[in-house]
Amino acid sequence: MKTLVTGGAGFIGSAFIRLLIAETDHRIVNLDKLTYAGNLENLAPVDGSARYRFVHGDICDGPLVESILADERPDAIVHFAAESHVDRSILSPEPVIQTNLRGTFTLLEAARKYKLDRFVHVSTDEVYGSLALPLEATEEFPLNPSSPYSASKAGSDLLARSYFVTYRLPVMITRASNNYGPYQFPEKLIPLMIANAMESRPLPVYGDGMQVRDWLYVDDHCRGILAVLGKGREGEIYNIGGNRSLPNLEVVRKVLALTGRPETLIQYVTDRPGHDRRYALSSQKLMREAGWQPATDFEAGLARTIDWYRANASWVARVRSGEYRTYYEQNYAGR
Repeated sequence: MKTLVTGGAGFIGSAFIRLLIAETDHRIVNLDKLTYAGNLENLAPVDGSARYRFVHGDICDGPLVESILADERPDAIVHFAAESHVDRSILSPEPVIQTNLRGTFTLLEAARKYKLDRFVHVSTDEVYGSLALPLEATEEFPLNPSSPYSASKAGSDLLARSYFVTYRLPVMITRASNNYGPYQFPEKLIPLMIANAMESRPLPVYGDGMQVRDWLYVDDHCRGILAVLGKGREGEIYNIGGNRSLPNLEVVRKVLALTGRPETLIQYVTDRPGHDRRYALSSQKLMREAGWQPATDFEAGLARTIDWYRANASWVARVRSGEYRTYYEQNYAGR
C-alpha cells in the first residue's frame, strides 16, 4: 500500500510515519511545508528508507498536490497537516483558516480527481467544545467549537464529510484527545512544562489550572489512525481517546514531581480568551469496530516522555530558538 501523509514532519504525523515504516510494509510519501512545528529531525529514524519519500510543499498548492498524486498514485491520503495551536489561532487566525480549510479542500479535490481508495482526515476533540460532567462526546455529538482553530477544524470535518455524501469519496474522520509524547513542539502543555521545569523556569498555568483534558499517548493515537485506515467504514467518524482525564494543574504537578522540581515554579497567568473548561469523548465505536484501545498508562507515558526530553536537550534547544522565542514572549509576557 502506498500512502500520502500530509504534515508528516510534525509531531503526530512523524510518529505515524515512524510506525508505518517500523510495523507495516506501506510505502510513504510525506508532503510537508516545514513551518515552525515541522522538523525533519523527527524523521531521522526513517531517513534513507527505500519506502519513504519527502516532498517539501504546501497542501494549498493544487498543482503540486495533483502532481504528487499523478506521479505516485497513492492508495490513500492520511491528512495531518494543520495549523494546530489554539493560542496561535487567537493571536493570528488567518493561517488556520487558510491551511485547515483551503488546504483540506485542495486535498479533497485532488483525491476526488484521482479516485483514491481511502482518505483519513485527522481532526480533534476540540470541535465538540466544552462539556459539563458527566457528558462524553460520541461521534454523533453536536459540534460547538470555541476558538478559531477548533472552528477551522470543525469546518474542515464538515467539508470532508460532504465529499463522501456528495461525491462518494471514501472519507473517514478521526477526532483525538490531547496527544503527548516524544518530539512534540514545546508550545503545547506537556512539552512546555517539561522544557521549563528542566531549566527551573516558571511554568505558566492558565487561570486556575482546572481545565480538564483527556490524555492520549501519541503512539496509541497513531495505532488508532492505522486501525481506521485499515478497518474503518467509509463516511464514518471515529473518536480516539486516552481514557485518562486530568486537570491541567495536576498534569503540571506530575511533571514537576518527575523532574524533581518544586511546585513553587508554578506561575498562574491570565486565562486565554474562550478557554474551554472540559473536553471528554468516548472511543467505544473504534474499540468495538476495530479492536483498538489505548495501551499506554498516563504516568508511564509521561515518564517516558520526560526521559526522551532529557536525552534530547539539543533537539529542544534548536526548536525553541528564533521564532519560538518571539511567540513565547508575545503569548505569555503580558499575562
